Amino acid sequence: IFEKSAAHYRALDAAATPLMRDERGKLRTPHGFNREKGELDMRSIFWWTAGHFPGSLWYLYEATGDEFFRTRATAWTEILAPNAKVTDNHDIGFVMYCSFGNARRLLNTDRYDALLAETADSLSKRFHDGLGLIRSWGSISNRSDFLVIPDSLMNLELLEWAGKNGFTKADAVARSHATKTLRCHFRQDGGTYHVLNYDQQTGRVKDIQQGQGASCLTAWSRGQSWAIYGYTMMYRETKDKSYLDFARKVADYAIGHPNMPADGVPYWDYGAPGEERDSSAGSCMASALIELSQYVTGEEGERYLAFAIRQLTALASPEYFSRGDEIGHFLLKHGVGNKPGGSEIDTPLDYGDYYFLEALLRFRNLKAKSEMTER
Repeated sequence: IFEKSAAHYRALDAAATPLMRDERGKLRTPHGFNREKGELDMRSIFWWTAGHFPGSLWYLYEATGDEFFRTRATAWTEILAPNAKVTDNHDIGFVMYCSFGNARRLLNTDRYDALLAETADSLSKRFHDGLGLIRSWGSISNRSDFLVIPDSLMNLELLEWAGKNGFTKADAVARSHATKTLRCHFRQDGGTYHVLNYDQQTGRVKDIQQGQGASCLTAWSRGQSWAIYGYTMMYRETKDKSYLDFARKVADYAIGHPNMPADGVPYWDYGAPGEERDSSAGSCMASALIELSQYVTGEEGERYLAFAIRQLTALASPEYFSRGDEIGHFLLKHGVGNKPGGSEIDTPLDYGDYYFLEALLRFRNLKAKSEMTER
């Protein structure tokens, strides 16, 4: 799969590089593929997923050791630097840590540390002291609405890194957001809402919104995967058992849901059986479950790992893994971005590929560790 993925991304890089600048000279990265037009869907470097394509290149460098991927990952990563100063959205954690974070890890360099610290500071400006939450959507100055989505959990990893590297406030911000979200953003059974709107005066939830889910009463599958991943990551970074317990709860909700397909790749919403699958929700969930399986013992850990293997086996099959250039050289078919909004339905998504490659690497590393232990 890594060999096939490398071939895909060599071709994708070749197709995307001439399109790195639009007709006005603005920088952009490949996000997906427009099947109607038969062309790559290129998005601004300030788009929320801009870090995932360079992140996938870094993962392919890690998987193959091929210097080509190091060179191209560096080129696509460094154009994202202006995001360090962005304060108008919460996704700069995605953008900068998936790209520069992987770069500093794999190159074993502190070259990008100042940039990542600046990004963490920018993200922290969206934190509301009274609510104890990071504002996901909307202007910092908006006093009427304060919108929070589970996706924000994924941006906390940057803050945890910053908290361990001199920006001590970042850890407090990340823990506060994760804990308040844990208490308010999920139903008793562990299913997530997509959008909560908080009253900035009382601190209460004043509005639940459908967002990208099928309704306010169901769980949007990618949001559920963000939660599994986010709370597993927060346990790794803090060793706070409340995060581990909650990661297990939201994972059990997804795995045990009556509408979960047999192959483990969820429908785009758990309340929409028979509709489109979302391969990105499956790849993110698989990556999270592989890590989660290592933090619990016995049959529970085995169950999480077995489910992740089921998901990866499906995603690596011809049902989901593309051949040639049928989807512009991206890896995974059948992603769903925003069905209620009528966009990105049954299409490749850059973040679907990113978490698929991450999950494969995690599984390979786990397998290698197991083999070493057996010896």
